[in-house]
Amino acid sequence: MRDVPKLTAPRVTVARVPTDAPESDGTLQWDATTLVLAEIEAGGCTGLGYTYSDPAIGAYIRDTLAQAIAGTSAFDIPAAHRAMQQALRNDGRAGIASMAVSAVDNALWDLKARLLDLSVAQLLGQAQDSVALYGSGGFTSYDDDRLARQLGGWADDGFAFVKMKVGRDPARDPERLRVAREAIGTDCQLFVDANGAFTRKQALAMAEHFAHHNVRWFEEPVSSDDLAGLRLLRDRAPPGMAITAGEYGYDPWYFRRMLQAGAVDVIQADATRCCGITGFLKAARLAEAFHVPISAHCAPALHLHVCAALPDALHLEWFHDHVRIEHMLFDGAPKPSGGRAVPDPARPGFGLEPRRSEIARHAV
Repeated sequence: MRDVPKLTAPRVTVARVPTDAPESDGTLQWDATTLVLAEIEAGGCTGLGYTYSDPAIGAYIRDTLAQAIAGTSAFDIPAAHRAMQQALRNDGRAGIASMAVSAVDNALWDLKARLLDLSVAQLLGQAQDSVALYGSGGFTSYDDDRLARQLGGWADDGFAFVKMKVGRDPARDPERLRVAREAIGTDCQLFVDANGAFTRKQALAMAEHFAHHNVRWFEEPVSSDDLAGLRLLRDRAPPGMAITAGEYGYDPWYFRRMLQAGAVDVIQADATRCCGITGFLKAARLAEAFHVPISAHCAPALHLHVCAALPDALHLEWFHDHVRIEHMLFDGAPKPSGGRAVPDPARPGFGLEPRRSEIARHAV
């Protein structure tokens, strides 16, 4: 009988990478992004997973989740996932606890695929050979020249969709939209993301302004906790403008509430927040049951594989910060071609190998 590889306790590394310029959106400003890396060994292989958040997640993985999964079969991801959910019961499910579970769960999928010498996309079973990307950046801190160069560069590279941030200075947004539309031309779809910066009436008024520039995607026009407000925007937004949200979902019940409220045209999920690939698949099944398509938020190297396994995945977010970090800290991070990306079947797991010296240079 074949020996079943058992999980060891995760090793955790935290890396804080400065941005290449000041960045802000409608409700937040930042100058660095933190990646929490979890690595788990079993059967002579090492799986890696990560999340983007506070360094405190590293301590939570070491102190709480490690003992919950140690000794579990590396093939039994549902058992390990359930053990982690039980371990966090008294600590609060949403937020840091679920993001810690996400990093470990992602590592478990990477590990299992490596043990079987498959990519994660092959392990899940592919429904798409390649996944569409949308270029995402256009921060409110950018001047018009940088905004045009970034969004126009993606359009020139064949991206069919690009997204910019709005909401910090609503009086400036119409001019910024004009600059963006001029840079990307008429064949590329323009998305905007307010990060919940507007009130309901502000968002309705801005939607009319955005329609003049053929904006097709209005993300978080109001707080994602305001499901009635999102539904109002969905009902009254100009034709052809999708209302989207969901990136702050930490569990299946969050996505179910949003879908039951009829709040979005497209639901977004993030495997670095919603309890990993396991949680993302649950969100996708819920979305399918409500006939709502799904899109992946950020972390493109992880989401490429799970989106390739989902026939209803529209695209994934080619987020400027995370693209920089994943190419900086890992070999094998995906590269776009004509606005799409393909999981590499020759590289097992997520296809990533840590660049140890670069990670050490940014280690917290």
